[in-house]
Amino acid sequence: MSAPHDPQGGHDPTADEPADVDAPVDHRGAFGEFGGDAGGALIERTFRERIVIVGVALPGVDEDEVERSLDELTELVDTAGADVVDRLVQRRSAPEPATYLGKGKVAELKERCEALDIDTVVFDDELTPAQQYNLEKLLGRTAIDRTAVILDIFAQNAHSTEGKAQVQLAQYRYRLPRLRGKGSSLSQQMGGVGTRSGPGETQYEIDRRRIVRRMHRLEAELRDVARHRDTQRKARRRARLPLVTIVGYTNAGKSTLLNRLTDAGVLSEDRLFATLDATTRRLDLPGGQHVLVTDTVGFIAKLPHQLVEAFRSTLDVATDADLLVHVVDASAPDPEHHIAAATTVLDEIGAEQVPQLLVWNKADVAPTSAARLAAAHPGSVAVSAATGAGIDELLRAVGDRLRAASAVVELVVPFARGDVLAALHRD
Repeated sequence: MSAPHDPQGGHDPTADEPADVDAPVDHRGAFGEFGGDAGGALIERTFRERIVIVGVALPGVDEDEVERSLDELTELVDTAGADVVDRLVQRRSAPEPATYLGKGKVAELKERCEALDIDTVVFDDELTPAQQYNLEKLLGRTAIDRTAVILDIFAQNAHSTEGKAQVQLAQYRYRLPRLRGKGSSLSQQMGGVGTRSGPGETQYEIDRRRIVRRMHRLEAELRDVARHRDTQRKARRRARLPLVTIVGYTNAGKSTLLNRLTDAGVLSEDRLFATLDATTRRLDLPGGQHVLVTDTVGFIAKLPHQLVEAFRSTLDVATDADLLVHVVDASAPDPEHHIAAATTVLDEIGAEQVPQLLVWNKADVAPTSAARLAAAHPGSVAVSAATGAGIDELLRAVGDRLRAASAVVELVVPFARGDVLAALHRD
């Protein structure tokens, strides 16, 4: 990121002021030579980049698991707008600290990249800043990781003000440790009469200060959102409406299920992370009980910690829920893996104690698998959110779980103790 200058050649005194946090960023500046603002795209949209994906098979991890993870990474890259043309796996006792892969494998990877005219190399595990820097030097092309691709997809799909702020904050947290001076322009000392940069401050330091300032602004915005959600939560408690939160792996059909239950009309597409914003609707259960149902952002294996932290205010609907409806794609190659990945995120946000109802979705696509999974997990339900099959059973199960989790307490309050009654209604 080069500093603006005035026509007289002096440093622009506004150069260290934060730009609009919603401004787009060129991904090559962001992931090659750090620059611009967060919230933009990683994959070049003017053409379909050619990608090679890379994984490491560690001890205790079988090849099928590695291949499934790379298959998912391929889908992520496709969702981001690029084409995977090759993959490479190395079995190691541990990733190489400096380059992730061993020296010989890096050389092999470089040869493949040159032979296949590869634009970018994507690694299945998060690279350290040093690994990314070293790999780009050795390979002569952009090297990124699964985390960067997921962040890119979130940036594409964020539409609300809150969603954009959350994604931008996550991108900044990811990119800040990777900010480094490249080339003479970032290593030159800047300073002089009329500058606001401080004596002898490098461009790297200016860039870092800008990013930190923007992060603070976004964090303040999201704290305001969290306070607003807390107000809504208190209002819900006063209204005595139970909260049912739909959670699960990305593309499991959560938004489709919300639409089926409540006619919410939210976006429902067969692609990863199509929905980022939480949507809440009222649902009438059999017997007349009223509840609130909320959809959430989908989970995925190796979900970046930066996203979990940035989306904390959105994910709090899971920790506040009276019941989690955990939707699982019954047609997935390894549904149990999806459950484990979602459970990891739920544990991270503190929702591990919230009661869950497992729902095997897409029974119309995989009826045998859905029936087998439902039988193997007593108390779970198989449904098709697309056709409506099994929805009545699901509604009954939700009502039963909520009633089982509630406790009836009989209190005798003296007529003169209006303050006690007021406190009960308030709390």
